Amino acid sequence: MLFTIDPSNGVAIYLQIVRQIKFAIAERTLRPGQLIPSVRALSQQMTVNPNTVTRALQDLQAEGIVETLRGKGMVVCEGATATCRVQRKEIIADRIAGVLSEALSAGLSGKEVQQIVSRKLKTLEGKVASISSPVPD
Repeated sequence: MLFTIDPSNGVAIYLQIVRQIKFAIAERTLRPGQLIPSVRALSQQMTVNPNTVTRALQDLQAEGIVETLRGKGMVVCEGATATCRVQRKEIIADRIAGVLSEALSAGLSGKEVQQIVSRKLKTLEGKVASISSPVPD
């Protein structure tokens, strides 16, 4: 499982972790009943403070996405896949809306924005790593 953090993207690190775990669940890389990597393992993989990972996992637990199994660790809850799939779409739609607003505020027309999006989508398709797989060759 590939989690990456970008400290310069303006999104709090713990929220990036929450999003990526939700995306992994939505993509079925993490399945209901499956153990989440430990705080130590995640913090080392992403080179972030363990307290940041703990906060992310607490948020996920509060949302009912993961739960603690005594003596084992955190596992993905039943029903989390459907919840995370809905939330993944909402998160991405919100981010796209922000970029579209910026483009329109900058004076681009809807048609110009559509052309840019189409061009970029063609360029990126098949070349971007997902949580479950590295960047294709």
